[in-house]
Amino acid sequence: MHCNTSYLTAVANDYSYDVIYSRLIKGIGNPGDVLVGLSTSGNSKNIINAFEVAKEKNMITIAFTGASGGKLKKLADQLINVPSDDTPRIQESHIMLGHIICQLVEEIYFADTND
Repeated sequence: MHCNTSYLTAVANDYSYDVIYSRLIKGIGNPGDVLVGLSTSGNSKNIINAFEVAKEKNMITIAFTGASGGKLKKLADQLINVPSDDTPRIQESHIMLGHIICQLVEEIYFADTND
């Protein structure tokens, strides 16, 4: 969702940066959709707002955070919190964990069904 810079700047400019993701989820999120959010502190207001709207829409929420989990801890169906308070280490770990999850999903999704 974060790659549409025209949308991001328009909403941030006309409303608030705090609602850039929640407005989008409000418009296109459906029950059963999965929202993955990254916040090293777990307290990023724009991510928290997105998770709150996702919960209202019965979406599945997965949060990647740092050690404490922050406010996202209570909003996430699944919490992946890196046991660190060092922002660069948390972000590096989020990238690595994301790659591992993608690999596991691909292995399951593209498994040879001829076995």
